[in-house]
Amino acid sequence: MKVLLSIKPIFADRIFDGTKGFEFRKKIFIRSGITDIVVYASSPVCRVVGEFEIEDIFKDSPEELWKRTQNQAGISEKDFFDYFEERNVGYAIKVKYACRYQEPEILSNKFLIHPPQSFCYVN
Repeated sequence: MKVLLSIKPIFADRIFDGTKGFEFRKKIFIRSGITDIVVYASSPVCRVVGEFEIEDIFKDSPEELWKRTQNQAGISEKDFFDYFEERNVGYAIKVKYACRYQEPEILSNKFLIHPPQSFCYVN
């Protein structure tokens, strides 16, 4: 099963160019068997731009997540801790293999009509 994630375009680009090896989340999907992430690049792109295979998902305190992921975080330490401000637990989705689509797709063509606020399940 796949999950469609809304990701800021700058971070989506970093995932696909290999400089961001983790996608960080405050909340994570609860269903098991999720193997792939479909990436929706949010405004101003507003397109589904690619997919990546999940290697692993880490759940820990922001401090421990940073220690574990900082070399492939793809974001600054300040931005990381600003994102997880006032959180005791966070998630890091490790990218195994990322594939950018040759032609980005609008949601209504293949997936949904409206982008998810955070994520949604897709078949």
